[in-house]
Amino acid sequence: MGFFERMSNGWKISMSSFSVLRKNKQLILFPILSGIALILLTLSYMVILFAPNGWDFNKTYHESSIVHYLMLFVFYLINYFVIVFFNMALIHCARIYFEGGKPTLSDGLSFSMSRIGDILAWSAVAATVGLIFRLLEENLGRIGEIITAILGVAWSVTTFFVVPVLAYENLTPIAAYKRSIKIMKEKWGESLGATFSFGIIQLLAVLLISVPLFFIGSQFGIITGIILAAIGLLFIISIISAAQSIFISAVYFNINDKPVADFDNETLDGIFIQKEKKKLF
Repeated sequence: MGFFERMSNGWKISMSSFSVLRKNKQLILFPILSGIALILLTLSYMVILFAPNGWDFNKTYHESSIVHYLMLFVFYLINYFVIVFFNMALIHCARIYFEGGKPTLSDGLSFSMSRIGDILAWSAVAATVGLIFRLLEENLGRIGEIITAILGVAWSVTTFFVVPVLAYENLTPIAAYKRSIKIMKEKWGESLGATFSFGIIQLLAVLLISVPLFFIGSQFGIITGIILAAIGLLFIISIISAAQSIFISAVYFNINDKPVADFDNETLDGIFIQKEKKKLF
């Protein structure tokens, strides 16, 4: 399969993901809620960490590195928990739709609540990895940044299927991670096209929505411009994030050799090459 054909297939899959999202507009609420929660978490973290020292960032960092890293771990833990919780809710709602149902917000939230122990356990693993990356960056300088960048890409690829595996295969976090790697080795094919397509769409949306909003808002003040641009950016990221989660759910569902509504299943089969069939759920 040539490069342009791969890009074409990736574009088709990304458009199919948006098609599902268009028919289930409520699904966009999951990344919006996640984004709002993460913003509030970041603001709370900054207040707790820096306010007692008069917002002296250097003083706070050097006073107690142990406390600093402990608080950073807690921040990462909650951060990953929020992301995985809402991603799992969205992925489950997508599964309901693929099976012919009509998913609701409560369906997704209820399912994630039922898996809250697994979500917390995986968040602890992810937070530990995130903290290790941070330690490498801060203690090895430029070399640490390069190592972290490489490991970060590898981590993103190998954890691609962790959320749906945690949701449906009743595995421990480490086992889920190993299972995700195994699936990627067996099924990895042309997802680059879909990833590239989502990236292009997001870039275009930022240029066509967030940038104009900034200039319009700046007519009333720079702060107004920044706020409007930020709102536009949050909305764009939420749409892209929802579409990407639908894509992950569709591919995972397709692995079980079942039809996926609104997707060209032959295209999905071409992306994740079927070397073997295995009942996943």
